[in-house]
Amino acid sequence: MQEEISPVLCDPSLYNNRELSLLEYNQRVLEEAQDASNPLLERVKYLCFVASNLDEFFEVRVAGLRQQHQSDAGPPGPDGMSPREQLAAISCRVRRMVEDKYRIWIEELVPALGKNNIYFLGYDELTSEEKQYYTKYFDESVFPVLTPLAVDPVHPFPLLLNKSLNVAVELEASPTGANLAVVQVPRILPRLLPFGSCEKGVYRYIFIGNLIQAHVSSLFHGVLVKGVYQFRVTRNSDLYLQEEETDNLLETIERELRRRSRGDAVRLEVQQDCPRHIADQLLQTFGLTDDDLYQVNGPINFLRLLPVISEIDRPDLKFRSFAPAIVTVPGDEEDIFSQIRRKPILLHHPYESFQSVLDFIEEAAEDSNVLAIKQTLYRTSGNSPIVASLAEAAESGKQVTVVIEIKARSDEAANIKWARMLQEAGVHVVYGIAGLMTRAKLALVVRKEENGIRRYLHLGTGNYHPSTAKIYEDFGLLTCDPVLTNDSAELFNWLTGVSVFPELKKIKAAPKSVHAFLLEMIQREVKNAKLGRAAAIFIKVNALIDQAIIKALYGASQAGVKIDLLVRGVCCLRSRVPGVSDNVTVRSIVGRFLEHSRIYRFENAGNPEVYLASADWTARNFFRRVEICFPVDDRELCKRLDQVVATYWKDNVKAREQSEELTYVRRPVEGEPVNAQAIFLEKALKQENPAVPARSRRLKAEVSAIKVKHQRQKVGQPA
Repeated sequence: MQEEISPVLCDPSLYNNRELSLLEYNQRVLEEAQDASNPLLERVKYLCFVASNLDEFFEVRVAGLRQQHQSDAGPPGPDGMSPREQLAAISCRVRRMVEDKYRIWIEELVPALGKNNIYFLGYDELTSEEKQYYTKYFDESVFPVLTPLAVDPVHPFPLLLNKSLNVAVELEASPTGANLAVVQVPRILPRLLPFGSCEKGVYRYIFIGNLIQAHVSSLFHGVLVKGVYQFRVTRNSDLYLQEEETDNLLETIERELRRRSRGDAVRLEVQQDCPRHIADQLLQTFGLTDDDLYQVNGPINFLRLLPVISEIDRPDLKFRSFAPAIVTVPGDEEDIFSQIRRKPILLHHPYESFQSVLDFIEEAAEDSNVLAIKQTLYRTSGNSPIVASLAEAAESGKQVTVVIEIKARSDEAANIKWARMLQEAGVHVVYGIAGLMTRAKLALVVRKEENGIRRYLHLGTGNYHPSTAKIYEDFGLLTCDPVLTNDSAELFNWLTGVSVFPELKKIKAAPKSVHAFLLEMIQREVKNAKLGRAAAIFIKVNALIDQAIIKALYGASQAGVKIDLLVRGVCCLRSRVPGVSDNVTVRSIVGRFLEHSRIYRFENAGNPEVYLASADWTARNFFRRVEICFPVDDRELCKRLDQVVATYWKDNVKAREQSEELTYVRRPVEGEPVNAQAIFLEKALKQENPAVPARSRRLKAEVSAIKVKHQRQKVGQPA
């Protein structure tokens, strides 16, 4: 039972605002763009990440707050801020961040890129030869696909898609009386245009918007163009579904996806030189106010730089490439199931190859002894080998069931495509439980063996996405532990069938038990502290928002429990508040890889328990998602996780510590610098490939020989 918590812990001053805390995370990412110790092109990438994160922030978070403000719905959160107060604070904070972003670009990155013969130029900065080249390109490839759209009583303002690039053209009084026109930049056109083939290591680019600005007058014959200004509108992009009231969830989401690009406007970005009367006209058109206007001195959408950065052949300006360590041996030497039977396998991505997970699914699809495969899919890659393996397994007659989350933000369309493809291959595709989003990551394989049926399981903290597994830090566990596999089977039966939530022995699953379990673990540490036993908590998550959990942590701190929190993003808990959180330290690591794993460690009076999980500590994850939390029982693996935790906590290079208010400051380097990600990377590079026991090699060879003999007999060849 949770002990009664003091009413004092409800004081709004003890809670950071969720939205402002998220913006502070983006500030930490922006600091990496400013950090000269990072390779130059990687710094540009960080700038792109901030731009992308702010887009999503406005599309979802700001859009939601605007709706709350307009409908006057819901009480203030734990921090006591109303939607109106939050919107005002967000506008002020984002404005400072945008100023910092463009200052870093203009004052630091552009000069540094120029010194390395990489140029992003305005049209006026081009040579005469380049102007001639780009003019020809405009005439042949751009002009034919542009359409000028007048804005006057006869021609209403066009409906502009979310985040589309547009050009506002101010006109001298035209024959129709229009003084404004809009030219939409088709998304089919590349946003950055290189000059020639970038020979001799010199890279010169111009943005498509600048090229159109320079030649837009060719679209308005006989009318004087007074000014040309790029702009972009951001719209509400959240999906609004009533799952219980729909007959076909897949078709409903498809309809919503078509509407999403046309949601209510929430932000207007214009070039800095755009006159006020043009900006006001755009604001009025989109139903926005001055607080929603952002005038920028540079590229409107930095995200367009990402593909170009990848194409630039300058490895000296990028992070050193590396090959992840191979933890499991190839299938032609020993099958993955023999390796898992020998001992559970802990994978730490991206330092250790995701190929082991791909091999697990692929071998299950090909193995004639495998009877069934059950898997959840939240996000995966565009050309997913996992989806291909699952389809192959179904086509070969195996029982294959996949729980696809078609409400995964930004991946809805891709997941709908996978769902249809898998269904055509004979896979049983289900969409989970109405009203819940399935974010648990698990894959269960049922295999017939000499001693009967055995089940094999992969549990993960990240998605089944081979591409993001190269840049997201996550853990995966391959095991045949009968308790864990049975728990997983029960979970799948609940997700795909009609039954009450199962009683699980080892796995804790949201929305039923994760929240209560964590409160119970925190209270156990409180009890140990009061009895004079060893009591400590280490938590690594992406977000810490849930008020009940924060209150419990405050209570544990007051009881003397040492609490170390490694929270990458949003953290609504305030550390080092006298008398409340004196024993709580909050840190965040932002580095080369996105810290994505969730680790829960409880000291338990000197007998530590370590859990890996898919769930962050938010009410959404605890009560409106299907999430899992699972123990790591193997002694060697626990020891390894303890070493990982210790390395993270020693980081004094990429770690920042929460200070007063919302800000984070870099930790002082005392003694040797410790960069946790660099240490994990070096260990992976030195890691030796696993050895295959002689008996396993012999058995694999015997099985291969039998398969060859069988295949020859099938086609009538002599054995």
